[in-house]
Amino acid sequence: MEELIRDWGYIILFLYSFGGGFVALVVAGILSYSGELNIVITMLVAGSANFIGDQFLFTVARKNKHQARKMMEKHKRKIAMSHLLMRKYGTWVIFLQKYIYGIKTLIPLAMGLTKYDYRKFIVFNLLASIVWALIIGLSAYMLGELVYTYIEEFKTYGLILVAAILLTVFYFYRKLGEK
Repeated sequence: MEELIRDWGYIILFLYSFGGGFVALVVAGILSYSGELNIVITMLVAGSANFIGDQFLFTVARKNKHQARKMMEKHKRKIAMSHLLMRKYGTWVIFLQKYIYGIKTLIPLAMGLTKYDYRKFIVFNLLASIVWALIIGLSAYMLGELVYTYIEEFKTYGLILVAAILLTVFYFYRKLGEK
């Protein structure tokens, strides 16, 4: 199992982080605590993929406005919320969107449709991706001690407890993002 995690862990983390990555980075951070992954590589992979994913969305919207509008058609309420956040927070919305499920992919698309400066988006997206990877990655790494303490204490039940906690957190995270 350890070889499987090492062989595929970073690839899965990269692919998942391309479109968001919060849950994958938390799991990878916990696995890094156990020594199955390296926390520095974990944060580099997740941050890089997150940066590339947002740049891709921004560029798609900038170069193909019709396709971007078509992609966003189903999410009118979230788009309205994205525009409100962009008006209220300006450039800081690039940092904020990394933590809000449901609009994470819409903000770069919406910004790409505006006249927002491409170079400015690159700089702020890079900084936001670094901060995101550091905060989530290091928090998950530190949470690893708690998680592995309970796994050790409860053996099989610890895994079930951790899975239940992660699923519950993920469920509420998604529900908050839908509103």
